[in-house]
Amino acid sequence: MVYITGDRHGDFTDLKVDSMCGKYTEKDIVIILGDAGINYYVKQKRNAEENLLQEEKKCRRLKEDIQGVVKATLFCVHGNHEARPECIEGYQKKKWHGGTVYYQKEYPNILFAKDGEVYDFNGKKYIVIGGAYSVDKTYRLLCGYNWFKDEQPSDAIKKKVEARLEKEKWKMHGVLSHTCPYQYEPKELFLKEVDQDKVDKSTEKWLDIIEKKLDYQVWCFGHYHGEKAIIQEDGRFIQMLYQYVDILE
Repeated sequence: MVYITGDRHGDFTDLKVDSMCGKYTEKDIVIILGDAGINYYVKQKRNAEENLLQEEKKCRRLKEDIQGVVKATLFCVHGNHEARPECIEGYQKKKWHGGTVYYQKEYPNILFAKDGEVYDFNGKKYIVIGGAYSVDKTYRLLCGYNWFKDEQPSDAIKKKVEARLEKEKWKMHGVLSHTCPYQYEPKELFLKEVDQDKVDKSTEKWLDIIEKKLDYQVWCFGHYHGEKAIIQEDGRFIQMLYQYVDILE
């Protein structure tokens, strides 16, 4: 089975409980649509060396906890509140389900997607487009919390995505992204204290261009901490996920 869920921010309680109850097997896959929280505690925090060591320990404990209990393979899309695995020491690359993934030898069932790669799940192709803008950026910087300057897709990543879709003749069964095309933003979930005029919408507007040009059936995203499903007249299915675990269409 291939399952899909939204942001975790380090909380895998339900996945661990379900695993202990026999729901997931080593053959199953759980896709996390960004902000898994696994690569949040990294050596990026500008603080005392002691705090850096504590962050490394938190990261290692979380990975060991997941590895020891959750039997399924976790396939993580890049979010905005986490470091990119290619920027972290110790990650290697390998081919998996038709695309390149990042992994660490100690944690073989925790995989991270590479933006712009296409993966095959049950004979269907999905392209991954991670990243988003952090509306809490100022707050994070003021409080000394981790913020990642490469949280959004770079121009190079955008060119790679577009080149791959060109190669696929702009036809893909599905898209797995962290944020969503601009037209599908869930405005009802916007934080009232955030001035939307000051929010960088460049990623969402670029995804809007992609969405209008792409022939696809399913688009899944997280980021907004809510659940929602939209079925277009032509049958296309757009789904926003948070803690709910669904079966990938």
